[in-house]
Amino acid sequence: MEREMIASFDAEHTSAYRLCTTRDGWVERFGDDALVSYKSDAAREALATDLFIWSEAVDFQMHRLFGRFLPRRNEARGPALLLLGSKEAEPRTIALERNLQFVIDFSAGYSAGLFIDQRENRSYIRRLRPQRMLNCFAYTCAFSVAAASVGAATVSIDLSRRSLDRGRENFALNSLSLAGHRFLPDDVFAVLPRLARKKEKFDLIILDPPTFSRSERGRAFQVEKDFEELLLLACEVAGRDCRILLSTNCHTLDERGLEVMARYCLKAARRAGQIHREPSPAEFPPGAAARTLWLTLR
Repeated sequence: MEREMIASFDAEHTSAYRLCTTRDGWVERFGDDALVSYKSDAAREALATDLFIWSEAVDFQMHRLFGRFLPRRNEARGPALLLLGSKEAEPRTIALERNLQFVIDFSAGYSAGLFIDQRENRSYIRRLRPQRMLNCFAYTCAFSVAAASVGAATVSIDLSRRSLDRGRENFALNSLSLAGHRFLPDDVFAVLPRLARKKEKFDLIILDPPTFSRSERGRAFQVEKDFEELLLLACEVAGRDCRILLSTNCHTLDERGLEVMARYCLKAARRAGQIHREPSPAEFPPGAAARTLWLTLR
């Protein structure tokens, strides 16, 4: 990454971004720390070496370096490990994204707490200024923070209470009151019908599910098989002119597949709609970010 792009991020008060991407991994900055994600030990060493050379060239004062192995199977995923820096320091930091603050915890799990490739979609939400947003599979509620920062009431759903607690922490970090915001530790497929029965409507809905998950009740979710049902349920609580974000990291479901699914669900729900895409963050090469599209229902 060149000095000009670093200066651009600094100017917009952003300290969470992708530094480089290769076939065998990538490097990301989170505040004063860096995270190397790698597919092999050789890739880790090469990426770390490039990071040190880059940090010297641009005078980036890196406090710590963490490493995260990228396994072939999801069940083999683990938290990042400290590669360089003080072992006594808390494995947390604060990252900025266009003046919003987010807690990054390298010890909390496979993901540190903020998906960088969704930056432009979060900024799009802030430009839209929605009134009521539903955030499904909310994780640490970054989308909810973005919406709440411009006055929206939000409902955040996730199976993990711990993730939602981190979401509340992100709200507090940005001096956002929890009044008008709900955090539901539950299965999205159980909550959406309840919201529909209560006649609740939203003008913005986030559908960014994991590739695979399993609820406490034993229900398995597979994005390739179940995303269509998820979107149809979301359509039941979508008000007129509601915008729905469809996003996935599943390598077998590309943007064309998302569009075909969206158009089928529009027909099944008897709704008209339009599709558009926000650009991926500038530092991501083609195909490296999550596949996303926005569906506007009429």
